[in-house]
Amino acid sequence: MKINKIEILKELNELNINDCDFINIVNFSDEIILDVNISNPTLQAKKKAEIKINNFFNSESLSSFKLKINFKNVVAKKQKNQIIAKKISGIKNIIAIASGKGGVGKSTVTSNLAVSLAKMGFTVGLLDADIYGPSIPIMFDVAEERPKSIMIEGKSKMEPVENYGVKILSIGFFTKSDQAVIWRGPMASKALNQMIFDANWGELDFLLIDLPPGTGDIHLSILQALPITGSVIVSTPQNVALADAKKGVAMFKQDLINIPVLGIIENMSYFTPKELPENKYYIFGKDGAKNLADDLEVPFIGCIPLIQSVREAGDFGRPVAMQEETIISEELKKITQKIVSEVIKRNKDLPVSEAIKITTMAGCSAVNK
Repeated sequence: MKINKIEILKELNELNINDCDFINIVNFSDEIILDVNISNPTLQAKKKAEIKINNFFNSESLSSFKLKINFKNVVAKKQKNQIIAKKISGIKNIIAIASGKGGVGKSTVTSNLAVSLAKMGFTVGLLDADIYGPSIPIMFDVAEERPKSIMIEGKSKMEPVENYGVKILSIGFFTKSDQAVIWRGPMASKALNQMIFDANWGELDFLLIDLPPGTGDIHLSILQALPITGSVIVSTPQNVALADAKKGVAMFKQDLINIPVLGIIENMSYFTPKELPENKYYIFGKDGAKNLADDLEVPFIGCIPLIQSVREAGDFGRPVAMQEETIISEELKKITQKIVSEVIKRNKDLPVSEAIKITTMAGCSAVNK
């Protein structure tokens, strides 16, 4: 007995059976072999799909056939809570500031780079993507501020909080200071989605993104959502931090991610006491990040010393880059100029960035351009 294979495949696909794509049917006398792509490889998902498929064949009076189902695991076509990539009109360069390890001063460095860029005459935005430990609002003395709503072309948008010439959005604006953000990945991705695409960033020369430590879900969501111009890695000189910084560089340099690493910044490079400004004490080791940059063949951007005024300025909510003609502000100026030079070089030598496409199957991530 022959069956109408095309019609059966069409009807099966119209049923939208969980995570299944019906691709082929082979009919041998009293046997039907059905090939099915399934994006959820769990036994439970396959069992549920098998029951629905059998019910379909029974309802179509095909129960006399011996049915064999061949499931093939495939990458999901679409993930729930996935941030869909799209450009933000008006933003020229998007720089991701990352660190493999926490506690290396990444947010302090990011806030000072943003202020230095603004002082140089650039229009600057700063997205605090450290969902679980937002600190940018404190460093800019805007912890009590809240973004306002503004109508743009008939749509409600968030107006970023602005201080020192920098437009800022952070999850810290939407939570209490003593409130822990206990969210799973999809919730964090949704919050980022709103701060990225539901905000009135306006015209920006640079949007800096302060990423959380590590190389996890938030990083992938950001890389998926935005065409990143380049990345900057922050590390301290000690081996523990350098080992994690190396992983951060490796993430961006993966063949299928391929986001240019503009360079490595060494923070807390040496300690200089206030009363002995000419003295340098290499508490965490010497030239660790510089040597790492040489080994990985990425630019070394510069060193930021461990100076008390840097911590005090951050706690006070006035980044140390605001100071004029101090040792630290001049060093930050040089570092910022170096990053701008690397961005200009990158934009001249490389094509325009694209957001990457990320899908996940069976606990493993696959990344595609």
